[in-house]
Amino acid sequence: MSKVPLTKRGEESLRNELADLKSNRRPKVIEAIAEARAHGDLKENAEYHAARDEQSFIEGRIKEVESKLSNAQVIDVTTMEPTGKVIFGSTVTLLDLDSDEKLTYQIVGDDEADLKAGRISFGSPVAKALIGKMEGDEVGVTTPKGVLEYEIMEVLYV
Repeated sequence: MSKVPLTKRGEESLRNELADLKSNRRPKVIEAIAEARAHGDLKENAEYHAARDEQSFIEGRIKEVESKLSNAQVIDVTTMEPTGKVIFGSTVTLLDLDSDEKLTYQIVGDDEADLKAGRISFGSPVAKALIGKMEGDEVGVTTPKGVLEYEIMEVLYV
């Protein structure tokens, strides 16, 4: 399997989630299963079935997070020389040339993307149009609404 880019913050987030799943949620669901078993007949025990479903979800998520971490290529942009070039992990301030609105996005991995928090996936149309460009460049982004024109105002490696 090929490596998947992940920011340092994304790696930390996944590691924290994995620790929580293994040290908090897994033991709680095991305890809930044991308690439900103590109530007797398992065929009609809704608590038991709900706890088993939760256990299945937790174990699946643990495997998924472990897989993502093992296939991650962690990129820490803070260690790179700031050249003004848009790269994975950089934070880019754009000026919308139609509305004069300023937008700021960090280019991150798919799992980290959160538009409301200003993090866009490196695979998104905006990120694809920006990667490789420099501060001061004008960029056209093709969207379903048409072509949006932006000027790259600032590129930070934070």
